Amino acid sequence: MTSRSGPTVFVIDDDIDVRASIQGLLRAAGLRSESFATAEEFLHNKELDGPGCLVLDVSLPGVSGMELQRKLTDAGVHIPIIFITGHGDIPMTVKAIKSGAVEFLTKPFVDQDLLNAIQQAFDRDRITRHQQGELAELRRRHESLTVRERQVMSLVVSGMLNKQVAFELGTSEITVKIQRGRVMAKMKAESLAELVRMAAKLDLPVSKK
Repeated sequence: MTSRSGPTVFVIDDDIDVRASIQGLLRAAGLRSESFATAEEFLHNKELDGPGCLVLDVSLPGVSGMELQRKLTDAGVHIPIIFITGHGDIPMTVKAIKSGAVEFLTKPFVDQDLLNAIQQAFDRDRITRHQQGELAELRRRHESLTVRERQVMSLVVSGMLNKQVAFELGTSEITVKIQRGRVMAKMKAESLAELVRMAAKLDLPVSKK
C-alpha cells in the first residue's frame, strides 16, 4: 500500500481543512492520496487508469458528488466511491449505495470508519480490475478465432452435437471435430462446461447458423 505503484485515494472536498485532515490521516496510515477542491478540477487533472478510490463530498460547488458519480459511471469508469457529507439523509444514502458507492459517511466521522471503508474500496477495486483483466483476455482469445471457428463455438455452446453442427454448417463431422478442437485450444478451455462459461462471460449470442 505504501509503494509508488500502490492504490491512491482521491479526496474531493471544497473545504481545505477537511482535505488536509483526511490527507493527514491517510499519510499516517501509509496511504497515498491526492486532493481536489471540485469535481471539475478532478476531471480535468486525472487519468483514472490506476488502482484507487474516491473520498467524495456530496455537496460541491458546480458538479455535485452525486453528479460526478453519474458522470464516471456513464464514462465507464468504475472507481469505488466513499461519500462524505455534513447533511446526509436516508434517501440520499440509499441512492448513493444503489448506484455503487462503497460507503456513505456523515461528518464528523470516525477515522477508523473511513480507513475501513477505504480498505473495502481497495478490495472491490482489485476484484473489479482482476475481472476486467480476465474478460479482456477472453475477448483476445475469441478474436483469435476464425469466422468459422466462432460459428462452431456458438453452435457447440448452444448444446449441439458435432453431427448437428456439421449439418448446420454444411460440412463433415470430422471437420467440425477438428475445428472444435482448435476452438478449445485457442480459448484454453479444458472442457465444454468451461467453454460455455466463457461464452456467457463474453455475452455471446447463441447462434443457430
